This record gives sequence, structure tokens and C-alpha cells, in this order.
Amino acid sequence: MPHTVEIPAYVIERIMAKRGRLHVFDSFDAAKTALVVIDMQNFFVADVDSARSICPNINRLAAALRAKGGHVAWVQMELADTADAPSKWPIYHDYFFSPTKRDAHKHGCVAGSDGVKIYKDLRVEPGDIVTHKRRFSAFIQGSSDLHDRLQSIGIENLLIAGTVTNFCCETSARDAMMLDYRVVMVSDACAARYDEDHIVGLTSVWQSFGDVRTADDCVQNLLQAGQPRPR
Repeated sequence: MPHTVEIPAYVIERIMAKRGRLHVFDSFDAAKTALVVIDMQNFFVADVDSARSICPNINRLAAALRAKGGHVAWVQMELADTADAPSKWPIYHDYFFSPTKRDAHKHGCVAGSDGVKIYKDLRVEPGDIVTHKRRFSAFIQGSSDLHDRLQSIGIENLLIAGTVTNFCCETSARDAMMLDYRVVMVSDACAARYDEDHIVGLTSVWQSFGDVRTADDCVQNLLQAGQPRPR
């Protein structure tokens, strides 16, 4: 099962004190909405129980959004063109890993390798966007072409899913909001290795960068016709 976590009471209190309500976005026009699925590739998913557990929720949310005229984007981490090529992110690999961990991380994210392929339990459909990134965030300048592709089809709203909650999902959500997307982190369609990390990623976004909702909440309440109502 996906993470079953409870957001700390003090976080809810801070959100309510700042906004006066838990959610700032009441509804999304599905045709202007994309589910952005981050790093659900073999290297990050195949051996991680929490990441595998969210596959059904991602598939269900993707199918519901497609049926309403929305879009799905799959984003994969790709950090070297070949196993012998230099890293596309040298400062990260050179300073933040032991040599063994560095090589495993870089080699697991080589272009075209099995590690970069979308995990087998996920359903990618014709017409979905598939792209690659070279930083935690899919939206930071130079990381990927995702922003341009979403803009070309009129996307204004994002549902963020994938792994890891407090790294690539959180940073993508933050940067997307600062590019003026309306952002929702889908709590049970994101995963981290540890529950405390998962909670940190969700609470950071919820306080200042977007909303946090479950997959059921997104399908039943958020993806309705009409535009989100500002305060």
C-alpha cells in the first residue's frame, strides 16, 4: 500500500493561519491540466517497496485525467549519454556521493539503459508526453523541455506524482509554482524511502507552493469543469 501518513497538526495550523483554508484550488479544468509523473523508472522503483506501491494510484489518476481530456507527462532522470561519458550533473556526482554510490547513480541513469525505462507496472499511453531531465527539478532552466511542451498545449495546472517526494517531486512542484502553474502534490501517488522524508516533502509544498490532495480527492473533487476560484 502507498504511504499512510498524517501531516503534523502544527503544519495544518500554519496553513490555516496563512490561507484561512486547507486548499487554495477548488477545481481544475481537466483540459488544461497535466499529471506529471517523475522518475518512476526502474533504477528508482524496481527495488523500492514504497515506490512500487504507488503505481496503481498513478495509473488510476492518469486514466481519469485522460478520460476528461487532460494530459499525462512522464519524466525520466537521464544523467549520462553512455556509461563512459561524463556526468551531466558533475557537481552532484563529484561532491554528494561516495565513489561507489556515484558510479551506481550515474550508471543507473544512462540514456537508453534499463534503469531509465519506465517501471513495468505503469501504463504509458500513445499521446502521453515522455521526456528526460538532468536535475532534481524538471522545471529549472536547462533541466528538460517539459515546460515548453506543456506551454505548447495550454497547460495551466499540474498534479505532481512520482518519486522521490522530497527531492525531485518537491523541487519540481516548487519551480512549477514559480513559473505560475497551479500545483497539487498527490500524497498517495508520491513516494519516498522513509515516511518522515515523504511528510517533509509534502508539508514544504503545502505551506507555500501548492496544495496536497489524495488521488481520490483529485479525481472526485478537483478535476471538475471550470476554472479554479481565487480567493
